[in-house]
Amino acid sequence: MTKAELIERVAVATDVTKKQAEAIVDTVFDAIVRSLKEGQKIELRGFGSFRLRERGARMGRNPKTGVKVSVPAKKIPYFKPGKELKELINR
Repeated sequence: MTKAELIERVAVATDVTKKQAEAIVDTVFDAIVRSLKEGQKIELRGFGSFRLRERGARMGRNPKTGVKVSVPAKKIPYFKPGKELKELINR
């Protein structure tokens, strides 16, 4: 599903215009990103949770040249599906 398809479904389900549905979807996404940037965990009961994981610095290799390069530490968003979501998918 694309973002445009999600906006379409929200518009139909809530009986609002596509422009209003787009604002709703963008607001939800912005809130999730902002919370992750602040280091907060997001938990949506029945759906799952978003959190950040830290990846340490390491030595990598450029696959084209074979030269070793230093890869800096970074934060990676991680989604863990909830029990209800897993059950709904596996029915």
